[in-house]
Amino acid sequence: MNTLRASNESSGVALTPLDQRGRPLHDLRISVMDRCNFRCPYCMPEATYGEHFNFLRNDERLSFDELERLCRVAASLGVGKLRLTGGEPLLRPHLADLVTRLRRIEGITDLALTTNGVLLARHAGELREAGLDRVTVSLDTLDPAVFHRMSGGRGALDDVLAGIEAARAVGFPHGVKLNTVVQRGINEHTVTDLVERFRGSGIVVRFIEYMDVGNRNDWRAEDVVPSRELVERIGARWPLEPVSPRYAGEVATRYRFADGTGEIGMISSISQPFCGGCSRARLSSDGMLYTCLFATQGTDLRGLLRSGASDDGLAERLREVWLRRADRYSEERAERGGKARHKIEMHYIGG
Repeated sequence: MNTLRASNESSGVALTPLDQRGRPLHDLRISVMDRCNFRCPYCMPEATYGEHFNFLRNDERLSFDELERLCRVAASLGVGKLRLTGGEPLLRPHLADLVTRLRRIEGITDLALTTNGVLLARHAGELREAGLDRVTVSLDTLDPAVFHRMSGGRGALDDVLAGIEAARAVGFPHGVKLNTVVQRGINEHTVTDLVERFRGSGIVVRFIEYMDVGNRNDWRAEDVVPSRELVERIGARWPLEPVSPRYAGEVATRYRFADGTGEIGMISSISQPFCGGCSRARLSSDGMLYTCLFATQGTDLRGLLRSGASDDGLAERLREVWLRRADRYSEERAERGGKARHKIEMHYIGG
């Protein structure tokens, strides 16, 4: 048994729990909304999530009171980073009010949001005022036709770009990042356009290998563009230098431009799995806790909340779940080749 974990168990002190592979619980990603205003084929294809799909009712989603309480409990166990996700989190009414409440929790050092950006220009100012530290915008291309295809025909590219500019302008303390999922034969040819547009702007573009999240995106290994290929392509035009990680378990491998005009990141879950450093848990909008993006099952925290569980009881359940955690799906995928099990859908679990 890991020494720190054994010490925690024997002393009864609420120190950060370590899972079966010695990974601490540091990050909690919270899906505040299962709905989205896009229908990206790799996440929420229109054929499945059409107008008759039954999303959660309002009363089935965790309230702001419940979310705040769970985050306080998580912070007592060592969680310092919170990220609000979806679905599309900006579809959740009065989201800035939740940000204000989470910002006040002792121990929370990093409060972030991931969004598709369409509504961001409308909300960037109030989110910054509420205490949000940083924003990540999902943007897969600058080509209008490709954008239309990859967003499922929803949303407008100009609105996303306006949202990015609004976020940059209000000055989030930890800045703005872009997440770009790269698929071979679909948007790989537009990668350098994104780099050229945002290089020197202070906005970091991170390229993500196309992953087999969920069960409905018809993922195939041949559709993945390995990060090393993108680094070579981008570096041939703008020389790159590797950057050392800022902290253990950092997801993105970072590269700076040799001419000093910023950096890019590569998230290589397929070609270079990083399960060994994963410190993230995920909370769905209806209160299911998952210990992996590729989870097959979760733990019901909403039921505990609504049945009168104490904060100590909630903390103990969360701690127990993490101590049992042994997830390493991306490493297992690499070992066996391809996907081989039913998983929770990404719109539900959050990114």
